[in-house]
Amino acid sequence: MKIECIKDKLHQIISRTEKVTSKNLTLPILSCLLFEAKNNNFKIKATNTDLGIESSVPVKIIKEGTIAVPGTIINNLILNIQNDRNIIIETVEGNLKIKTDHSETLIKAQPFDDFPTIPKVSGAVSFSLDSKKLIKGLKSVWFSSSISSVKPELASVYIYTIDNDLIFVATDSFRLAEKRIKIEKNNNSFNVLIPLKNIPDIIRIFEEIGGEIDVCLSNNQISFSNNDNYIVSRLIEGVFPDYKQIIPNEVKTEVIVLKQDLLSTLKISNIFSDKFNQINIKIFPSKKIFEITTKNSNIGENTNTIQASLSGEDISVNFNYKYIIDCLQSIDSDSVSLSFNGISKPITIRGVSDRSFTYIVMPMNK
Repeated sequence: MKIECIKDKLHQIISRTEKVTSKNLTLPILSCLLFEAKNNNFKIKATNTDLGIESSVPVKIIKEGTIAVPGTIINNLILNIQNDRNIIIETVEGNLKIKTDHSETLIKAQPFDDFPTIPKVSGAVSFSLDSKKLIKGLKSVWFSSSISSVKPELASVYIYTIDNDLIFVATDSFRLAEKRIKIEKNNNSFNVLIPLKNIPDIIRIFEEIGGEIDVCLSNNQISFSNNDNYIVSRLIEGVFPDYKQIIPNEVKTEVIVLKQDLLSTLKISNIFSDKFNQINIKIFPSKKIFEITTKNSNIGENTNTIQASLSGEDISVNFNYKYIIDCLQSIDSDSVSLSFNGISKPITIRGVSDRSFTYIVMPMNK
């Protein structure tokens, strides 16, 4: 293999794909990038077996070929090449030589025959959507997924369709987030579970790329493709909990408050919170009182009264403040509503002007 390319364009693709490589010591080939020059096309591939990516970059192909090289090493090398616009990459006795006007480097390669095949997904379900919608849906809920893999269906983001709504859901059993995104009418309904550990890479890659994404589903895989980029993720086999039955149908107490006022108060709560991150929320609509109190026996305590619109019954209930603060970045409205249905029931948080996001948090025992 021998190619000539622009350094900055090459590094952009290498940096994107290298982050998908695995640091699995028993399978060193997974730490490699596969360079493939074939049919007037140059591709860079990476996989950790759960997630695979391949990206094309325009180059001048002098000689076709394939080689696997350690991703971290070549990424750091290309990043630190200075004052050279073009580079030449070629295989020399099974290894990779990188040459510029000012330097020459030889990198030990791995047998590329050991590199896993990145599967091409084909299935009955396929559709397109703007990458911004995909990113918005995933970012709105993924923080609510369980970080434990004991229950794989909870350590994932659940995505399904109803009519022209694409719905993203995640829960760790203590809190739940749901985001509804409008898409063009989709005649093929589906539901999938994408592993949580793959979500940050999917978000990162499509934030960099942008544009329209083609999505394709098979029984155990989902692919996202966009121009010269292709990503495939393994899917979780399992059944997501029937979460709709825990969304409260009635409201006994409601607070409507400016999001920034609530956020500022919760940040202060961080200073005085105990090891359980516990806060006490008091709402007395008859007295027009909305208070958040935090206590720490080693530091002190803090009580903040917040201006808000209050209605319903008096209530005093404890929550993990981190669970509440996490959801505020997913709400675009300036004002949020906090709905309560009793001291032992979860709180429901939504944006006042945008009801596409729903967030539920279970209370803490005193």
